[in-house]
Amino acid sequence: MASCWWRWRRGCSWRPAARSPGPGSPDRVGPCGPRPAATACAQISYFNLVKSLTSAFPNMYSISRLHHTTLAVDCCSKTQSGEKYTDPFKLGRRDLKGLYEDIRKELLISATELKEMSQYYFDGKGKAFRPIIVVLMARACNTHYNNSRDVQASQRAIALIAEMIHTASLVHDDVIDDASSRRGKHTVNKIWGEKKAVLAGDLILSAASIALARIGNTTVISILTQVIEDLVRGEFLQLGSKENENERFAHYLEKTFKKTASLIANSCKAVSVLGCPDPVVHEIAYQYGKNVGIAFQLIDDVLDFTSCSDQMGKPTSADLKLGLATGPVLFACRQFPEMNAMIMRRFSLPGDVDKARQYVLQSDGVQQTTYLAQRYCHEAIREISKLRPSPERDALIQLSETVLTRDK
Repeated sequence: MASCWWRWRRGCSWRPAARSPGPGSPDRVGPCGPRPAATACAQISYFNLVKSLTSAFPNMYSISRLHHTTLAVDCCSKTQSGEKYTDPFKLGRRDLKGLYEDIRKELLISATELKEMSQYYFDGKGKAFRPIIVVLMARACNTHYNNSRDVQASQRAIALIAEMIHTASLVHDDVIDDASSRRGKHTVNKIWGEKKAVLAGDLILSAASIALARIGNTTVISILTQVIEDLVRGEFLQLGSKENENERFAHYLEKTFKKTASLIANSCKAVSVLGCPDPVVHEIAYQYGKNVGIAFQLIDDVLDFTSCSDQMGKPTSADLKLGLATGPVLFACRQFPEMNAMIMRRFSLPGDVDKARQYVLQSDGVQQTTYLAQRYCHEAIREISKLRPSPERDALIQLSETVLTRDK
């Protein structure tokens, strides 16, 4: 089953299917087997859902494009000239040597325990996904503006700040969620307790703020402080829910932007402001980061249902256990309306989590969510392709594919 799922994902193409039988049905056909043709009812249901998505993001897609078009991104990783894309992570790491050492220098504190807590996740074992996007965007914008591929010190500082803000948000999220593992090891709150974990997260944020102030650009300071506001508002959105189904998906996408995509979008915009005076380039950078960020989180929500805990470095089905209805659940609910009651009570009754997971896996919720992520990546590629060609621009295009095909 797992290998079948991976082969499907590598194909990078999917279209809506008809409703599957419910949990326990002997007629169930899995994602790797044949599916019946979509019924008129299923197509109308999907159309209504897409309508709610496009109303939440009116400038992104026409309804007909999102419903009928398969993503036109070739998974063989070729440029138009036929050249192989440069590995985005290898290319980005050139500017990130000593990244975590530099972050630890920002967190020099005399109190031993507080220092150990605040530096706990800066061990070099993270993906550094956000810093890599930031330095690639910096080079791409610099090349576009004056053909200079050098990364300015202030632009590299944004990469550090983005990783610090992200890590502080993880520390705080783990407290709110009472999480016990992160990146394959115990969480800060599990080792040192909730109160100290909150203080450690606050300390990382304060160090990031000091580093941001040192850059001395008021526009950039304003851009990145918006991220912190969005993180808080996103967490509040996650604590709430909507009874109306269409409003529920718009609520989910707004939360996804604020909690995940805002940091990437605004960090990309910040380095573009530092490297290029053209507002059009700033918007390109922002839109690329926004779309890749939303796609990243959509795939993260998919992996919560399709990956094992060892791969993810944290427990799977965690969102259901927290009472959260993510993309796969909301899409599955269109095929299994009986899930509505479970969503509204936040999967709080015994057996709700297991039953909801079965519904998701026996529906096309996983495929629909991945398809939606493809659309966001397609939009990201469309935006970044407006910049002058460069290895970094091509690497950012390749990075969009990496978002879709990752397994952890």
